[in-house]
Amino acid sequence: MFNLNFCRASIGDRTQFFHNCRQNCERQNCSADGIEIQEQAIKYYRQSIFDKAFAWNCADECQYGCMWRTVDAFAERGWNVPQFYGKWPFVRFLGMQEPASVIFSISNLIVHIRQLRHFRKEVRSDSPCYMLWHIFSFVCINGWIWSTVFHTRDFPVTELMDYVFAYSIVLVSFYSMVMRMIHRQSLILRGLISLVFLSFFVNYFAYLSIGRFSYSLNMATNIITGALSSLGWFVWCYFERHRRPYYRKILRFYILFAMSMCLELLDFPPIFWLIDAHALWHLATALLIPLFYSFIIDDCRVLRKEKQFESEKQRKHI
Repeated sequence: MFNLNFCRASIGDRTQFFHNCRQNCERQNCSADGIEIQEQAIKYYRQSIFDKAFAWNCADECQYGCMWRTVDAFAERGWNVPQFYGKWPFVRFLGMQEPASVIFSISNLIVHIRQLRHFRKEVRSDSPCYMLWHIFSFVCINGWIWSTVFHTRDFPVTELMDYVFAYSIVLVSFYSMVMRMIHRQSLILRGLISLVFLSFFVNYFAYLSIGRFSYSLNMATNIITGALSSLGWFVWCYFERHRRPYYRKILRFYILFAMSMCLELLDFPPIFWLIDAHALWHLATALLIPLFYSFIIDDCRVLRKEKQFESEKQRKHI
């Protein structure tokens, strides 16, 4: 069982206006447990099949309605758009809490699947690092599935899964960089390093699940891990720039990725109440994925040629 303690509060949900609105709504329209919508309010809410499928209960409907009443009250007074529970207000669409982020998360998922298929067509299975990049792809696919789930409906468990498996993408990128650098080393060494990475992730998952979820810790961990991964590839690019002209692809990828991260700093109210900076960042990552796969395809091909050359050279000496 997860013992989750998420502590999020924002200007919008701290206002007395929002509190009174939600309290009155739940008292008038909801059952005692806040789940069932009372008969007199069913026609007012008119829940679609998608709303019911994604478990929008009466208390959620009250929160959603009072959120927009509070936004209107702020607008009438000329105040800035408030956040609620750490998020901007979004228009719900087909039961999805953050429609644009859902669509762009699905886009990332689809791009990874398509690029993995392309990788399999272009790279032979006996190529060095062939299985490594499959592990990378599978972890990324899993991460974007949970991103889609979380942005569809924000529950404590879906939020935990999104944050943990988003970090798994960052960690597997670092892991893949390390494994690529030592792919010629012994299987024992690679196995031990893999075990260290796996153990770290499992312990990190357990820590966030059992203890108090820390947004600052999660952010710092992601930044440090991502920085180490980027630094490793930059060093590799410097030493391999004369031997491997395709180094420009991974260099370009990380530079563009770092630039796209600036979107996370441009925190602004959603455009048309649908698209915020976070959603645009998801869009940017979907556009960059093919560049990364193009690099690993070129790299695997070259590594295979080098492996063949070394094998032929050894046979001649024998």
